[in-house]
Amino acid sequence: MKKVALITGITGQDGSYLAELLLDKGYEVHGIVRRSSSFNTERIDHIFKDVHEQDVRIFLHFGDLSDASNISRLIEKIQPTEIYHLAAQSHVRVSFDIPEYTGDVTGLGTLRILDAIRESGVKTKFYQASSSEMFGLVQAVPQNEETPFYPRSPYGVAKVYGYWITKNYRESYDLFACNGILFNHESPRRGATFVTRKITRGLARIKLGLEETLFLGNIDAKRDWGYAKDYVEGMWRMLQQEKPDDYVLATNETHTVREFIEIAAKRLGMDIKWRGKGVKEEGVDLNTGNVVIKIDPYYFRPTEVDLLIGDYAKAKRIMDWEPSVKFQELVEIMVDADLETQKRNINKD
Repeated sequence: MKKVALITGITGQDGSYLAELLLDKGYEVHGIVRRSSSFNTERIDHIFKDVHEQDVRIFLHFGDLSDASNISRLIEKIQPTEIYHLAAQSHVRVSFDIPEYTGDVTGLGTLRILDAIRESGVKTKFYQASSSEMFGLVQAVPQNEETPFYPRSPYGVAKVYGYWITKNYRESYDLFACNGILFNHESPRRGATFVTRKITRGLARIKLGLEETLFLGNIDAKRDWGYAKDYVEGMWRMLQQEKPDDYVLATNETHTVREFIEIAAKRLGMDIKWRGKGVKEEGVDLNTGNVVIKIDPYYFRPTEVDLLIGDYAKAKRIMDWEPSVKFQELVEIMVDADLETQKRNINKD
């Protein structure tokens, strides 16, 4: 039987890696993209360059998670055997600025897809991209599939809705629907507005003399960071199980933003000597080395998530999944990629 995958958010970090993985496994891959007046497919453009005309197995469709009729038509037309729902308004800080939009797209968008599956009768397996941000003000350390949620942002709240509506439809309508509770996962394809890419891209530009200052928020927040390519493999494994279930994907390690900066700077041969504490010190130079970091209050959230660390024991036990890339290697992969990108940009100019 031919396997056909539909990916929402195919142009994002996870979507691009997942598309590559599924194509390597022989899938026909369909992706939903939002209409834009500018090109927004740079993360997957190389896929189209690599395929031959006689063997094209990737197709893009215009769509939007706020348009239920469009979603229904696409699912009926494509008849996917697997649906990976990755699309969302995914920036936590921005969700405080546009909470209604975040709730509509990130929360109700999940409902629209599930209801389209139910109404169409298409036999498919559904993956919901849940988030460690659902744990928020953590109720246990580390966090696993049984840890209660306490979201601390409109984004986290919307993801909790998506999580529970996925379980509800699984139990109410016997759908094969899984939640992947993924902790932070990064790569050179991470969006430039997310803190990890802000650091690696910003330090690379400072190293090359293109910028002088890096602006950040809470550098003492602790996160569980893994490599995105490992995590899309986990998504796929969830839909290959005999029964649908929910799984945490994480590294069971936690590191501060400050540690991330230190490793990135060391990789670049840059001097970091911390001077300030880094907690809401507006406009303060946090070091006296050759990197200037300033704390900008804009990047602080109204309610902060201070500590995330995930327990992936269930995923290892049932799916034989575990992360292959450790924290330091991840940072170095990202730094090296951003340095090369910035060098190429200089040469183009």
